[in-house]
Amino acid sequence: MTLKLYSHPLSSFCHKVLIALYENATPFEPVLLADAEAWAALKAIWPIGKMPVLRDEVRDRIVTESSIIIEYLGRYYPGPVELAPAEVDFARQVRLRDRFFDFYVHQPMQKLNDDRRRPADAKDPYGVAEARRVLEIAYDMLEGDMASKTWAMGEAFTMADCAAAPALFYAGRMVPFGQARPNLGAYLERLMARPSYARVLAEAEPYFHMLPA
Repeated sequence: MTLKLYSHPLSSFCHKVLIALYENATPFEPVLLADAEAWAALKAIWPIGKMPVLRDEVRDRIVTESSIIIEYLGRYYPGPVELAPAEVDFARQVRLRDRFFDFYVHQPMQKLNDDRRRPADAKDPYGVAEARRVLEIAYDMLEGDMASKTWAMGEAFTMADCAAAPALFYAGRMVPFGQARPNLGAYLERLMARPSYARVLAEAEPYFHMLPA
């Protein structure tokens, strides 16, 4: 197999790349990071040890960071869905929205999730409060933005939606959108119904019991 993806079914950033792969039916070999041997194999090619990591054996490339992986796939393994647009101005807007979801939804969500895993004497109340504040602001911005859109950038499904799906799915479990944000809730429902993300969630479901309460 040309492409290998080192990932775990619960990882939100891995979800982001899996959506891109499934959108274009891109063949790849999954490497499940579920034991010490798999992690050792990952760290042998990417000592930082963060997932996902894409290994392109034909081109002899190691590609890291979810957004970069998606752009790499679009450049060297394109499919019918142009997730990383070629048109310069639209591409800039897509990248900006991708960054919005990663920085202002994904990262605060990860902070909340990580704090739940900490022992009682190592909690970070200030950091959690700040993460919730940023998340609520992002929710409100997205609620207005999604009032007239099907997807993050309009009618085209892009890399921004790949970032949005897992970020909103996990964030909404910890900080619900509430009745005052129906547009945001409807957007997440569309993302979850999209065949690519529905497949990712189905693959993740057997592992959901591992999530912190």
